[in-house]
Amino acid sequence: MPATTTVAQYLDSLPTAQREIADRLLPLVEAALPGRGAVWHGHPVWSLGAAPGKNPVCFLKSYAGHLTFGFWRGQEFAVPSGRLAPGSRTMASVKLRSAAEVDTALFADWLARARGLEQLPA
Repeated sequence: MPATTTVAQYLDSLPTAQREIADRLLPLVEAALPGRGAVWHGHPVWSLGAAPGKNPVCFLKSYAGHLTFGFWRGQEFAVPSGRLAPGSRTMASVKLRSAAEVDTALFADWLARARGLEQLPA
């Protein structure tokens, strides 16, 4: 994948099947984290901090056969879906191979939980 500098460029560079997945995810992510996306370490990351990677909430990363959509604190979600696979530290993610795998209600719930975990004190 060529180097990209914006989320839109990254998404535009995806193969068709992965772009369809991203097209289902992006409205959900933007509803939860409007305008908070940036390319960080080569892929889109949505954060609550003032700079990319500060208080990161979720990410999207392309691989040869799937897109990974994950959360920095996904292992802290109290959700019984069984779809999030644990990763390093407290991260968790799901591998998506088709747009049909994006359950909008479930993903919106995950995003709300993830954002809530990253809320900064008032």
